[in-house]
Amino acid sequence: MATTATEATKTTAPAQEQQANGNGNGNGEQKTRHSEVGHKSLLKSDDLYQYILDTSVYPREPESMKELREITAKHPWNLMTTSADEGQFLNMLIKLIGAKKTMEIGVYTGYSLLATALALPEDGTILAMDINRENYELGLPCINKAGVAHKIDFREGPALPVLDDLVADKEQHGSFDFAFVDADKDNYLSYHERLLKLVRPGGLIGYDNTLWNGSVVLPDDAPMRKYIRFYRDFVLALNSALAADDRVEICQLPVGDGVTLCRRVK
Repeated sequence: MATTATEATKTTAPAQEQQANGNGNGNGEQKTRHSEVGHKSLLKSDDLYQYILDTSVYPREPESMKELREITAKHPWNLMTTSADEGQFLNMLIKLIGAKKTMEIGVYTGYSLLATALALPEDGTILAMDINRENYELGLPCINKAGVAHKIDFREGPALPVLDDLVADKEQHGSFDFAFVDADKDNYLSYHERLLKLVRPGGLIGYDNTLWNGSVVLPDDAPMRKYIRFYRDFVLALNSALAADDRVEICQLPVGDGVTLCRRVK
């Protein structure tokens, strides 16, 4: 299941810095924190993030994705959703690598799933796993309306048993073009070992939340929300492991809450 990304600390920048970053005005007044649902941008300027959305993302967002984003906004866990700019990024990425067979671990209401499904060819497939079918079914009408439900094989429950079954089948080795992981951070490294067998050489694995609301650079004694602190060490361990893993080439991007792309080379 996807995880949230809210503020790791409650510190307030000086008025001058707020103004420079688009978070305040000349009178030292602080603007309200960006209220965009799924907002996880690490940009210092909320105004700059809104510019990206208004200029490049929303005008190109498919109607089905817009509708799903608006439905998700009403859900009490709405910060778990993939942000609109990250959805656009995933859609473009799928097209760039010519993916046909993909996997998604952590679905929530399916915004990133829909972005992927729309990018796949008509005979493309997504194996989608999440522990909560109810959330997935919230977005299913939008997926059906978009005409891409036939591409999705949704499995409710923990992902590791499904992955283990795939790994046990030699015919599945190297059969996936792309995998996207936005789930329980404490299992990311376990997912990684299995995905390296299932994703083809030259294929991509994307890990979400690898900057974990910026907490990766905070001192250990910095104030953090409980869940941020709990998963922080797992995210740090993942980042260190990926950096040292010669089986993949990596690129860590400040999109959303941080996305690390791994291209399998071995």
